[in-house]
Amino acid sequence: MSTSVISHPTRGKWGKSSWRGNCSGHVYKDIFEQLRPETFCDPMVGSGTSVEVASEMGIEAFGLDLHSGFNILRHSILDATGKPVDLCLSHPPYHDMIVYSGNVYPGEHPDDLSRCADPEEFMDKLQQALLNQREAVNHGGFYGTIIGDLRRNGHYWSFQADAIARMPADELRAVLIKAQHNVQSASRQYAGMRLPRVAHEYILLWQRPDRSVALLSTLSSIAHSQQRRLRGSWKAVVRQALVSLGGEAPLSRLYEAVAENAPDKLAGRQHWREKVRQTLYVNDWFAPVERGVWRVA
Repeated sequence: MSTSVISHPTRGKWGKSSWRGNCSGHVYKDIFEQLRPETFCDPMVGSGTSVEVASEMGIEAFGLDLHSGFNILRHSILDATGKPVDLCLSHPPYHDMIVYSGNVYPGEHPDDLSRCADPEEFMDKLQQALLNQREAVNHGGFYGTIIGDLRRNGHYWSFQADAIARMPADELRAVLIKAQHNVQSASRQYAGMRLPRVAHEYILLWQRPDRSVALLSTLSSIAHSQQRRLRGSWKAVVRQALVSLGGEAPLSRLYEAVAENAPDKLAGRQHWREKVRQTLYVNDWFAPVERGVWRVA
């Protein structure tokens, strides 16, 4: 794996070709050759492709999955392996693109990530799974996921972007693009669509810090990062509203422009006008002209 793009048209001899959504064993081999882990865990092992490749390469491997009794949302990966590993890499369902429990294997399960009610629930649970993986690796070890995006009914959900946003920004080490081959999706599903069909996945890799960082501290860091992004989006909304008004406007006109341009940000927020004023006062993007009148700085 000498580049950030991986493409393997064949899946290789590992795992079961009949298992839907299988990742090529050559992809795992590339990752193992690059990271050189001595111990590895796949907490969503599926048909066992990853652990077969790891074992063949002399890597101590642990394969866990919901179909064999391990629940990543309720059970500790670290407890299941008995020791931290050098690499913990998962290949989860892409929401309900392929439903696994009760379909690929018998018995419907409420904690199956492919049975989430909507993409938001899926991402909440994927974040929980990734934090579980993080706790299962050595300090300085790697954790990550192989994830694709979803396009449906005119909507596009970028699960990889959401996963990156929900995890510690300073721990992200690589975003690899993996070409998809031999996808079962019927070509007629994409007939007449103006946008290209999704034919790639992502491999996201984070590295746990060498120092010991408590989980609550990690969650706090994630929350602060999300708050900073939220504040940044308010700056963008207010600035664009001022720009649409010629770069300068009284607060009354600015409120109207914000309400018109960003109704989704105001939904359920009673004190949004106070948020607009706070954004104006605390950011050097904006400057007062006179009382109640602001301009783009």
